[in-house]
Amino acid sequence: MSSSPEKLHCAQLQGWISIVGNLLLFGYKLWVGIMVGSMAIVADAWHTLSDSLSSVILLIGVKIAGRPADKKHPFGHGRAELVTALVIGIMLLMVAFEFGVVGIGKLCHPQVTVYGKMGVIAMLVSIAVKEAMAQYAFRAARQSGLQSLKADGWHHRSDAISSIILLVGMLFGGSWPYMDGLLTLVVALIIAYAAFGVIREVWDQILGTEISPELENRIIGISRDIMRSDVCAHHFHLHQYGIHSELSFHVRMSGDLPLSEAHEYAQKIEKAIERELGIDATIHLEPLHRDGISVSGK
Repeated sequence: MSSSPEKLHCAQLQGWISIVGNLLLFGYKLWVGIMVGSMAIVADAWHTLSDSLSSVILLIGVKIAGRPADKKHPFGHGRAELVTALVIGIMLLMVAFEFGVVGIGKLCHPQVTVYGKMGVIAMLVSIAVKEAMAQYAFRAARQSGLQSLKADGWHHRSDAISSIILLVGMLFGGSWPYMDGLLTLVVALIIAYAAFGVIREVWDQILGTEISPELENRIIGISRDIMRSDVCAHHFHLHQYGIHSELSFHVRMSGDLPLSEAHEYAQKIEKAIERELGIDATIHLEPLHRDGISVSGK
């Protein structure tokens, strides 16, 4: 999946599926939590609802990211998708903080909670549904390369993990009055851990990171196939704009090669990179003389 419209469609579809699924699951878990009197299940239900809110933000973000480039934003609006992922990560932190406060309150005022069969079934349903949604979001993120989808997937995954912890507590907690509060705190820590991971990865992309060795090798391989010879490519700069990426790098070619022919090779490499990797590339040509030294001396 390389084109921006395909990436946007993928994100929008995942967003709507998440919203519908999370709203249904939220209502179900909230009802069960109230029926059995478990604050941990109620907190888990609100975590599920926060997933719906993050999916709404996801849809808004990719809508803005899909706007074409204009005079004020010559590189498009793609980084709105990265901002969206950052907002979702911050939302996860806020949810974790709220759950932590609730958990401490439950530990200060402990009470025995009888979960019963209803609570166990609710957690099993939640684990199955949320992990399925997480897998779908992660697959969509791998196909599109969108960080906001990965962040949304972690929202789903953290909900599934919290439900697993609650289920363990239901099965083995017995009548210990501190179990509900302790489980709520553990859920808060898991959500916070996922949130920091999302924020750190998005922040790195916004600041800019070096090109990966795998991507560099693929670009050199594509260039070699076009040139049908070894290629000296270097000085890679990758600029990520959410739904699309732009790459600039230097390629050394024979100084005896006519300018028109060298330019034609560069265009073929750029088009091949866009076709195979979905990256807009710009190549800076350097003449390589017979002694193997480029004009730049690098």
